[in-house]
Amino acid sequence: MPISPGAVRGTRDPAARLLQLLSLLQAPRDWTGAELAERLGVTPRTIRRDVEHLRELGYPVQATQGNIGGYRLSAGTAMPPLLLDDDEAVAIAIGLRAAAVAAVSGIEDTSLRALAKLEQVLPSRLRRRVSHLAEAATVLAQPVPGPDAELLAALAAACVAREKIRFGYASARGASSRRLAEPKRLVAAGRRWYLVAYDLDRGDWRTFRVDRIEALHRTGARVPERELPGGQDAAAYVADALGAGPGNCRAELIVHAPIERAAEGVPASLGVLERLDEHRCRLRTAVDSPEYLAFRIAALRLDYTLVGPPEIVPHLRRIAERATASIADQDG
Repeated sequence: MPISPGAVRGTRDPAARLLQLLSLLQAPRDWTGAELAERLGVTPRTIRRDVEHLRELGYPVQATQGNIGGYRLSAGTAMPPLLLDDDEAVAIAIGLRAAAVAAVSGIEDTSLRALAKLEQVLPSRLRRRVSHLAEAATVLAQPVPGPDAELLAALAAACVAREKIRFGYASARGASSRRLAEPKRLVAAGRRWYLVAYDLDRGDWRTFRVDRIEALHRTGARVPERELPGGQDAAAYVADALGAGPGNCRAELIVHAPIERAAEGVPASLGVLERLDEHRCRLRTAVDSPEYLAFRIAALRLDYTLVGPPEIVPHLRRIAERATASIADQDG
């Protein structure tokens, strides 16, 4: 599908005005003629003429009558070429390039193919901006594999349809089980993806790491939507779960920094922060093992005090000893 990016400025140029009008009509709402005229700095009569012009070009502009009537593009209709402004086109190109090393497996080649198609139809000035980014920037690929793109798409579809699902799940200790659940939302935290779902076998809400889900089966059975405990949204629920469960090793730190600053240096996948006062906050976290938790804590770029558990202490001490030994010859 060809894409015609272009900077849209002002309303004197009829073509630029049509682009502005089309951009407004793509919003999920009705626009009155007076609103559009005010936005574009023209008369309502000009708006009516421009709407007719868009219809002649094949854009399905729908008009409704009455006090709350107005214009909008019809949903679900085959659309003529997609129109993007400069910033939108560059943002898509940057996103596709980043997706080539994204935290989702299986979309790398697809992202590169889509980017190649986009660059072919970008005007030269935008193509240069995108190519400069490609030449000057790179992304550090992480060794942690992400979830499969098809699995994510299937889980998302089940969430939207409120459809029961069955799947195999591997716990942090490697134990396998079959689950019957009502999926709620998908949440991305760092390079990890989590499924928030109501576990019917256990009669409670759970978070499932998507990279541990296998053999997904959509049952086709629809269920009423459930609300999360306490009216939480899914992101807050996962943040709490990462801080207070479901890992085998739970820990608590006092971070010696305001919570706003700590939030910039503590990834959401590590745990949840709680304000203590203007200068300190508490970090509650739960991961798979004391060794891994010690590694994550040692990587923090903030001062902290370990509250517990004591099982982490020898692992932190070994990290400190190795770091000290590695620079012993540099002293003096």
